[in-house]
Amino acid sequence: MKKTLNDIILVPTDFSEVCDNALEHAIVLAKNMKYRVFLLHVINRDTQKYLEEEKLTRDTIVDKMEKTVSKYSKEHDLQVEYLIKSGNFLKKVEKVAEKLSVKLIILGTHGKVGFQKITGSFALKVITATSVPTIVVQKRIFSGGYKNIIFPITAYTQDRQKVVWAVNIAKTFGSIVHLFPKFESESYYKGKIMSITKQIKTLFDKYGVEYVDKVSSPTAGNFAKQVIDYAVENESELIMTLIDQDKMLPIFSSIDEQIIFNSSQIPVICINPINTKKTSWH
Repeated sequence: MKKTLNDIILVPTDFSEVCDNALEHAIVLAKNMKYRVFLLHVINRDTQKYLEEEKLTRDTIVDKMEKTVSKYSKEHDLQVEYLIKSGNFLKKVEKVAEKLSVKLIILGTHGKVGFQKITGSFALKVITATSVPTIVVQKRIFSGGYKNIIFPITAYTQDRQKVVWAVNIAKTFGSIVHLFPKFESESYYKGKIMSITKQIKTLFDKYGVEYVDKVSSPTAGNFAKQVIDYAVENESELIMTLIDQDKMLPIFSSIDEQIIFNSSQIPVICINPINTKKTSWH
């Protein structure tokens, strides 16, 4: 039985600059895709300490949330709501995402340096725990659209699961999708990537999505670095990646983490393959 998701974007916030940036992304997406936005703040020991340092109280939080929701609702003629929960951050985000059946989460993160305040430190855990596509954003100012989307392609056949979101975003913003197949010298993987790329192009042609493609180089560094360099070169506003949970370890060397926490601060939409066969995106 398929689970029908609601047209809702969930934005966890700790009131930091990166979380404000995440909300900006949510507003633009919601306005263009006719979605609703839910702003979520979770109070726990970590946030309580932060609130005390900033001399904030629960009443202050409620007032701040109400003003934010009212401001964006009126300015953009959108349905923006808020929730305040107490408890474990990860569990609350997961529970709210499931209860609301959200289609998208947008997370602000400070990367893997410093304290990261509250939200950023849980970015990877949220991505793998919720099964909801998640856009991870940093401090980089949002330009207001996604004109160039980088679509890395590997030998994992699940990469095709990114196509639905690529089509939806590209059609909404008139984007060019840059297909970036991983170079493979071994014939089996090379053939597999060529087959996947061909199928993706066929679907893009079917839905009228403009695309270009360029195979990565065998001599220009690791694949993650090449993806990021290519994204910078083409002034991309979004990179798409499929999360391989087996590689989702707390180390800097994983391809997923290098892309998600890229130093160029390009937003990354992370597609988690869990339950994709059980979920209807339309």
